[in-house]
Amino acid sequence: MIWDDHQSRCIGELSFRSDVRAIRLRRDRVVVVLEHKIYVYNFSDLKLLHQVETIGNPRGLCALSPASSNSVVLACLGLHKGQVRVEQYGLRKTKFISAHDSHLACLALTFDGRLLATASIKGTLIRVYNTLDGTQLQEELIVPTSTALPSRPLRSGWVVSSDKGTIHVFSLKVPAEADAAEHQCCGCCSC
Repeated sequence: MIWDDHQSRCIGELSFRSDVRAIRLRRDRVVVVLEHKIYVYNFSDLKLLHQVETIGNPRGLCALSPASSNSVVLACLGLHKGQVRVEQYGLRKTKFISAHDSHLACLALTFDGRLLATASIKGTLIRVYNTLDGTQLQEELIVPTSTALPSRPLRSGWVVSSDKGTIHVFSLKVPAEADAAEHQCCGCCSC
């Protein structure tokens, strides 16, 4: 159910045959994550725009760029272990990134969707990718005894939390031609 708090009423309802693992919202999209499939809807009329098949996704891993432009970017699990699928809806482009050798534990996008951070269930490496071409831009090693998850993209770096109660802050090394102001924090990650 989609509830309009301002009008105090239900404005739409979607039903599924399996459990909903996660939901991502932005001004113009509703993304529903199930165990093996992701549905992308137009927010205004709940028209189904796209379906994405994924590997088993019990944690509901998915990220949606919150920037209110025509550039909608969705990052989700691919069909193989450690793989991320990036949908660039404005460009009508799909990119598959082999991010890790093991299953993913978390993924996060920058505000504009140009950068993607990932961590595997091993949690010792955080990797940052360019979503347009899939190139790896950065890799950070975390203390091997902790599981670290990229929890929040910042304007100039990433805040990473671990299962040991530690927080790590890494500076973001973006190409010189990229405008750092375009990589603002979305603050909406739920790892």
